[in-house]
Amino acid sequence: MFDPNKRPDTMKRINTPELAKAFIDEQIKALRTQIGDKKVLLALSGGVDSSVVAALLIKAVGQQLVCVHVNHGLLRKGEPEQVIKVFRDEMNANLIYVDAVDRFLDKLAGVDEPERKRKIIGAEFIEVFAEEAAKLDGISFLAQGTIYPDILESDGIKSHHNVGGLPKELNFELVEPVKLLYKDEVRVVGKELGLPDGMVYRQPFPGPGLGVRCVGAITRDRLEAVRESDAILREEFAKNGLEGKVWQYFTVVPDFKSTGITDGKRTYDWPVVIRAVNTVDAVTAECAELDFKMMQKIVARITSEVKGVNRVLWDITPKPSATIEWE
Repeated sequence: MFDPNKRPDTMKRINTPELAKAFIDEQIKALRTQIGDKKVLLALSGGVDSSVVAALLIKAVGQQLVCVHVNHGLLRKGEPEQVIKVFRDEMNANLIYVDAVDRFLDKLAGVDEPERKRKIIGAEFIEVFAEEAAKLDGISFLAQGTIYPDILESDGIKSHHNVGGLPKELNFELVEPVKLLYKDEVRVVGKELGLPDGMVYRQPFPGPGLGVRCVGAITRDRLEAVRESDAILREEFAKNGLEGKVWQYFTVVPDFKSTGITDGKRTYDWPVVIRAVNTVDAVTAECAELDFKMMQKIVARITSEVKGVNRVLWDITPKPSATIEWE
């Protein structure tokens, strides 16, 4: 008997535009059959999985799709704006934008234990999403960006950002058009759907976002230092042709300070820690070997452009003994 949650042995790897187009055509037909004239709801994070699902559903059912993008204040610089630009402005999506920054950061104030932070972010997301869903009429389906590794590694239900579960309040039928695809196949499909490279080839990003890169209790100023330093790092890596060549790179701002000198005056500010790693399976990882002149340029930019920072450190620890993320 065919198992809808098991990838058939005969299924070809989607690794060419032609195979991606065939998959898209097949899914559009299947989605139209499943959804009919009803409405479908999607939590659109801006990650590759939810973005590809959104693009597929827009092609299949257009305005019957309702996307909800929750800005919890823990996204990278420019990501909420990119979601709005790509989906609302360019693809004419029925998009609801929820500014929940204050709500999330108020709940996280003073919380320094990593697992507690994750649980707060996950629970709050579910609550915000459920509240938005309750305002809508006629929703019959809930779309999710479940991919095949999610099914292999869990119970088959993808939690939003890996921090929450399927809201119990949302008793909708699931729509999971990419659930039999691996991540590399999802990217090929996304490219064929016309999504921008910055979205299709987005680096792995932790469920709680920058919340686990603002180590310790999250403060707004330190969170902004993470966001700004991360943007500088990504910009310089792109300028030097490293985008897509280094598996993951990001900045961390820990909750301690050190003395420094800025404009001839003594300062007592935070360090920024840079992490850049290469891996095949994320089980083990090696630090990327980088050009020292580029590293110096990044240090100079971060210490001169990011408020509250006077020192840059480079984390060159492999996994193991370190994990890739700091929290």
